[in-house]
Amino acid sequence: MGKSFTKTLVPTVAFAVALGAAGFSATASAATLRMAWSQDATGLDPHKQTAFSSLRLLELVYEPLVRLDKDLKIIPALADSWEFSEDGKTLSFKLDPEAKFQNGNKVAAADVKASFERLMAEETGAAARANFLSIETIDTPDDTTVVFNLSQPDVPLLTAMTSINAAVVPASEIEAGTIGTKAIGSGPFKLDQWEPNSKEVLTANKEWAGGEVKVDGINVSVLPDETAILAALRTKQIDFALLNDPLVATLVPNEASLTLDRTPVLNYHVLQLNPSRKPMTELGVRQAISCAVDRQDVLDTALLGEGKVSGPLTMPAYASDPSQLFCYERDVEKAKKLMADAGYADGFSATVIAATGEPPTAAAEAQVIQSQLAEIGIKLDIKMMELNVYVDTWLKGDFDMAVALNGGRADPYSMYNRYWTKAGNLQKVANYIDDTLDDLMQKGRVETDPEKRKEIFAAFEKHLAEVSPWIWLYTAYSYTAQQKNVTGFVPSPTGSLFGLTTVTVGE
Repeated sequence: MGKSFTKTLVPTVAFAVALGAAGFSATASAATLRMAWSQDATGLDPHKQTAFSSLRLLELVYEPLVRLDKDLKIIPALADSWEFSEDGKTLSFKLDPEAKFQNGNKVAAADVKASFERLMAEETGAAARANFLSIETIDTPDDTTVVFNLSQPDVPLLTAMTSINAAVVPASEIEAGTIGTKAIGSGPFKLDQWEPNSKEVLTANKEWAGGEVKVDGINVSVLPDETAILAALRTKQIDFALLNDPLVATLVPNEASLTLDRTPVLNYHVLQLNPSRKPMTELGVRQAISCAVDRQDVLDTALLGEGKVSGPLTMPAYASDPSQLFCYERDVEKAKKLMADAGYADGFSATVIAATGEPPTAAAEAQVIQSQLAEIGIKLDIKMMELNVYVDTWLKGDFDMAVALNGGRADPYSMYNRYWTKAGNLQKVANYIDDTLDDLMQKGRVETDPEKRKEIFAAFEKHLAEVSPWIWLYTAYSYTAQQKNVTGFVPSPTGSLFGLTTVTVGE
């Protein structure tokens, strides 16, 4: 496929109707942020959600014990302070005594205990369960003290607790069975209204212990066509927008009235293979696919070069030079030989799934990969799915291949243990594990020396790229666009929108 793309902006009347349906008006209060994004949440349970669109909404409503700042440093959230014991087998927290849930109840140690017991329970199906399996028991000596007793030292545990998948929810709501049916958190905003695939209405939580929220609320419109979002920004019908499509985002700097935040993120674009399905069960076939994919060409074609080729580890503290990894320089002849040696000289047919809308480049990525793999005899059929259908299919591991955008983390263990350890709760998605991967992950989990951890995870990354269960492609950027009178947003390498807590809307 070609490398030039054009998109026609929809007429003003079309997005005006859409914004009106979402509850927007040009006379909205200056203290209410009028916002738009293209993908809506797929659910409200912070422990179960994996879609970025869900996490971006829920992180405004719920809170974890700790969070990451823009420099990926761990800072307080619901916890004022924390401390590991000398042997690394106890992690203690002191909660902020002013923290309250949005039902008026104080956040207590019992809520923390109930939340972690829920997300560690296998029947919950929590997205990040594998990160917390070192927790043996949880003590609550008083209302503001929580003590996690661990089966072994677990260095990345604290980083894992920064995720909204580890949010603290009210114990009373767990008992009532209402988690996921309504959103009662302790975060900076209350979710007053949610009309799926249409709008969200959030109001500032005046009792948020984290400080003063600078806006009265956020009215979010869901506009699946990002060209419509750009048009609405141009006509000042919205103040702030999250953009996923680089083909749209790169047009923003042309608008004198708008500003664009462009931030490198840890999330990674990847072609996931299913090594439990023939012929991907064969190492040579998986390696052939890795050698046949031109990562830079996919990046240049689908994302206009808006990113960089990356190995599995995307966090700056651990990332290595991807050119040192297996077959990161395209080698079609090597790929053909690997296919022949594996018994597939004539190729095979397979299906790749991709989600519509997130990432918006998924279809283009799939098409470029389809073309590249055809050169080694692989006939790839592309199956596009609505996001919620894609997520369900992906979680079941029900695919030959999948074009995916997966979340990055500040620590390699909390990023990948759910896929590449024998106890990983998303092992069904990865469908591959070996003793080397599992052993290196466990070593990295308990090692406290930073330099030794880097060596361990460098070996993990090298081995993972060589056995090629997935084909890592690249990292990209998060984009937010806003009117000139919107100031104070702090972007994050995690792609978080928590920086909306410091936004102000001027006249």
